[in-house]
Amino acid sequence: MTEPISRFPVPARADLPEDIAARLAEVEEKSGFVPNVFLALAHRPAEWRAFFAYHDALMDTDSPMLTKADRELIVVATSAANGCLYCVVAHGAIARIRARNPRIADQVATDWRKADLTPAQSAMLDFAIRLATDPVSVAPGHLDTLREHGFSEDDIWDIGSIVSFFAMSNRLVHLAAVPPNDEFYLMGRLPKA
Repeated sequence: MTEPISRFPVPARADLPEDIAARLAEVEEKSGFVPNVFLALAHRPAEWRAFFAYHDALMDTDSPMLTKADRELIVVATSAANGCLYCVVAHGAIARIRARNPRIADQVATDWRKADLTPAQSAMLDFAIRLATDPVSVAPGHLDTLREHGFSEDDIWDIGSIVSFFAMSNRLVHLAAVPPNDEFYLMGRLPKA
């Protein structure tokens, strides 16, 4: 028997609004499967659209100091701090692929302080974890540290926005008890043939 992917109703793909069904088909064509979170959140179409529009705005952009791989590492580190298995596993897979490093996501999820990171990435994750776990302690000096490592104001805003967005995402996944897809566990661990 297959385990449910949500504590809440999951609509049949045939019943989804056309735009959501098209996005799921696009994701499935690219990755070979549909991530469970796409299906689990689909029972609320307006929220699904807003969620993925904000996700894409934050995660599908790059800057010289804040790459797509760095963005994924923020998600892995803060999701680990929030105990969100789904996001650690799913975004860990994406981080491995984007960083072209089969070890980095496991290192960051376990103890980012011991991971193979640049000084700028360490400063980024130090700030991200502080914002995720003790937001009231964030002070101007923490932003100054990021600036000293070369992060722009837009980068700093993006780091904070990613942390904040995935705090919500982590909690929605906990609420719905969404399990990671099995496919995520192996992605990015071995070079493509």
